[in-house]
Amino acid sequence: MCGVRFIKAAAALLLLLLSLSSSVRSCPPSDRAALLAFKAALKEPYLGIFNSWTGADCCNKWYGVSCDQETRRVADINLRGESEEPIFEKAHRTGYMTGYISPAICKLERLSSITIADWKGISGEIPGCITTLPFLRIIDLIGNRISGRIPSDIGRLHRLTVLNVADNAISGTIPGSITNLTSLMHLDVRNNQISGPIPRNVGRLRMLSRALLSGNRISGLIPGSISSIYRLADLDLSRNEISGPIPASLGKMAVLSTLNLDMNKLSGPIPVSLFSSGISDLNLSRNSLEGYIPNAFGVRSYFTVLDLSYNKLKGVIPKSISSSAYIGHLDLSHNHLCGPIPLGSPFDHLEASSFLYNDCLCGKPLKPC
Repeated sequence: MCGVRFIKAAAALLLLLLSLSSSVRSCPPSDRAALLAFKAALKEPYLGIFNSWTGADCCNKWYGVSCDQETRRVADINLRGESEEPIFEKAHRTGYMTGYISPAICKLERLSSITIADWKGISGEIPGCITTLPFLRIIDLIGNRISGRIPSDIGRLHRLTVLNVADNAISGTIPGSITNLTSLMHLDVRNNQISGPIPRNVGRLRMLSRALLSGNRISGLIPGSISSIYRLADLDLSRNEISGPIPASLGKMAVLSTLNLDMNKLSGPIPVSLFSSGISDLNLSRNSLEGYIPNAFGVRSYFTVLDLSYNKLKGVIPKSISSSAYIGHLDLSHNHLCGPIPLGSPFDHLEASSFLYNDCLCGKPLKPC
């Protein structure tokens, strides 16, 4: 009899220990509650991605949720509306979600990354409290209908490496505090309604490798401090309202390979430095640039794209272009150029459209001189 009682007591103790162990390894109830409040503000009618958000442990197979293995606190929310995961392949469609990003997300105090991307219908504003999350490294909200401003104190997120809010309806200016994000590597605010100038001391973003700001209403000058960002490889300021000259220092940047400044209000001459730099994709079209095309091409000049069309350039096409290592696409149309088109590469493989609507260019592929 005593033996039976002992076995029952031992079994009960084992169940209690297993229960306690399970609760210790589960996510905290506060994190679970925050996720459910976040979910309640969203509606996803087609894929059922939130169907897995059940049970006490939000670290166990909740779709798009990852936890820190030691603390069991929620570390990552990764919800993409365009994915190759089975749930998308089975439905034969991309995702669509409406609603808004609840401030409840800010209660996930150990959150490292927030990816809520390409859902097309999510609206509302970026919760201002997001700047209180000290461990945040990634904010990726591309491809929604989010409006409002980028939080003014975004600069508090000293660990932030990625800020991607492209393809939304965000307005307001670029916050000055953004220059405090000294760990930022990827900045993408394309295709929004952002206005005002680029902060003058943007050069403080020393880790930045991509700065994509196209398709907004950004105005003012190109800050010269950009050229002090040693790691910057891609700079896209196209389709804005930026005015003034192109800083010559851009052509002296160590790793800059893509420079898109097309469809702005830039004026003045084209800096000579751009043609002997490491830039391989250079688009300066649809501005008000004046003067001559610099006769500064050489063996270091390697362009997959060189587009100077729709400006006010005059004079002849410099013969030194033929000494370039490579030029793939060249467009000099819609300027005031005159004189013979040089012979040889790259001119022998270009179409007439590269030279149309100038004052008096002649020679192959246009009419003979």
